[in-house]
Amino acid sequence: MIYMFYAVLRWKKTTAKKIGDEKLVTQLIRNYSSQKFAIKFGLLGLAFLGVVLAAANIQSATQVEKVNRQGIDVMIALDVSKSMMAEDMKPNRLERAKVLVNRLMDKMENDRIGFVIFAGRAYLQMPLTTDHGAARMYVGNASPDAVPTQGTVISEALRICDMAFNNKDKKYKAVVLISDGEDHDENAIKTSSMLAGNGVMINTVGVGTTTGAPIIDPVTGDSKRDDQGNIVISKLNEAELIQISQKGNGIYQQLNDAESVADKLAQQMGGMEQRAISDNSLANYRSFFQWFLAFALALLIGELFVAEKKMKLKT
Repeated sequence: MIYMFYAVLRWKKTTAKKIGDEKLVTQLIRNYSSQKFAIKFGLLGLAFLGVVLAAANIQSATQVEKVNRQGIDVMIALDVSKSMMAEDMKPNRLERAKVLVNRLMDKMENDRIGFVIFAGRAYLQMPLTTDHGAARMYVGNASPDAVPTQGTVISEALRICDMAFNNKDKKYKAVVLISDGEDHDENAIKTSSMLAGNGVMINTVGVGTTTGAPIIDPVTGDSKRDDQGNIVISKLNEAELIQISQKGNGIYQQLNDAESVADKLAQQMGGMEQRAISDNSLANYRSFFQWFLAFALALLIGELFVAEKKMKLKT
């Protein structure tokens, strides 16, 4: 705003010089007040700020309400390895898996949800929370770029899920593992048994097809090749995912129709014993946009009454 003020002031002076004789112009504008112009400009600038703040619709919570509900804790572990970019499911395995996660969250309104992504390493993206909006944001941002080490380590993903739970309770806990099953870790089955001993139900979802498809590099668009130059075909490994679900007292589903798979997973976890989950919900809000609009309007009206002329003193 300050830069704009000086730019307009400079433009006025330049224009005045172009009109004609400088002394004549000075005589004609002798009653012009640059101070009054600064006041008018300041009023317009503050009015613009008021409109911006009104558009932002600033609010404050006037009442905090505690909501109690019955639910369970669910950790979702999503495979983001490069094999999930294979296009045997359109547009690719990872995007279809994200659709499933969102459909599943639609059916888990009363549950706390946490989110883990994994490839060659596993990372906790979001701890258990009732804020499903935040969970959707993390799911939407999941990609192979989020995990620098490639590969697939399912056992590490399961361990991080287990650490996110309250280990004092041996119930109310479930994991939904979504992967193409191309695991490079032999400990996944053993880790599944450990989690089951902690009271965690493990459900698995296989993404992809058994015939497979090339792995597409999202940057170059080229197919991945092995050391001999052959195109690498990534195939769904159902056998390991089925074993993990069996050891985890859960079910295995191949991802064909996201809605159907989400229904079956929700039904499976809905049969678990539930507990009370408390959540602080901001119930009522007070908006202040009308005050900012009134402030802006008052400044605009005031600006109309400020003339760019010097006041004449009566004698």
